[in-house]
Amino acid sequence: MSKQLAFYVDSQKCIGCFSCAMACKNMYHPEPGVKWRQVYPLSEDIYPHHERAFYSLACNHCEHPTCLECCPVGAYTKREDGIVVHDQDKCIGCGNCVRSCPYGAPQYNQKLKKAEKCSMCWERIDAKLEPACVQACPVKALRIIDLSEFNDVEALHYPPGFPRFESLNPSVRFKLPRHPHVVRRNG
Repeated sequence: MSKQLAFYVDSQKCIGCFSCAMACKNMYHPEPGVKWRQVYPLSEDIYPHHERAFYSLACNHCEHPTCLECCPVGAYTKREDGIVVHDQDKCIGCGNCVRSCPYGAPQYNQKLKKAEKCSMCWERIDAKLEPACVQACPVKALRIIDLSEFNDVEALHYPPGFPRFESLNPSVRFKLPRHPHVVRRNG
């Protein structure tokens, strides 16, 4: 496998603070309603302790991105490190990418009449820095990994609640939360 950068979401550590989403928003200043990263609480049928486990999700930088394949003007490119980048200057606002991505990564900016999405802060990565969302996480629940070197046998590709689209092969891995320990006092 060639180099493929990916987000690793450690739901065991995530506290649902939204620091990752806010860092992204502060870095790129998208229009209201446009969210490149979102934090989703796991439903109680996946994790039975209400509001205690989360998935922090953005673009999955898929191995076979549908956004790239359906764009009629080539506004998407896939770098050698696997990051899928959107060039807003080329975008004509047709919305094909928004409609075709089953993960909802491309967002439509009503003001600019163009699509936009997470590009894994490729400029920061090129400068040997972490993406804004990763840097902002106070508990280190979000990080960047290279799937060509990653071998954590406990990491899941398709955890419960995450849509399974194998033909796209999303470049994100997850660590599931553990159930909390019950502490009982004697006496």
